[in-house]
Amino acid sequence: MAQVFIGVGSSINRQQNIRLGIQALQIEFGDLTLSPIYESEAVGFKGGNFYNLVACFESPLAAQAIIKKLKAIEIQQGRPEKAIKYAPRTLDLDLLLHDQMIDLTIDLPRAEILTNAFVLQPLAEIAPQLKHPIMNESYKVLWENFPKSQQKLWQIDAIIT
Repeated sequence: MAQVFIGVGSSINRQQNIRLGIQALQIEFGDLTLSPIYESEAVGFKGGNFYNLVACFESPLAAQAIIKKLKAIEIQQGRPEKAIKYAPRTLDLDLLLHDQMIDLTIDLPRAEILTNAFVLQPLAEIAPQLKHPIMNESYKVLWENFPKSQQKLWQIDAIIT
């Protein structure tokens, strides 16, 4: 069984789409550990604010099989199959980590862990002692050293379940 971490985000009907995305992840993968939800400004384009969190679960599936299932859930939630990279989203599900696997052809560990506060902070909250497979630093330390003035991020009290 691999420990899997997924980034979950939405900027369109955020609360509803996050709730439906979490429900779909629970149906597909079982019990989830969820970080708090954070609201952040769009990164890379002008657009509405996003809600983001990180979900963790155990799975016997290979990384590629999980990615396929995540894409199917996104499409089921109304995301176009060929989505524009920097654009509003109904639901965005990104495989962040699959155990300590390093496979840069499928972006593992996901590069955004080190560059986006909305990924690193929630990851540091649910896996503070886990070490990044390339940086060999804990997510807690990586978050402590992150330039926080770079991206605005605040925790919200949205009810998602």
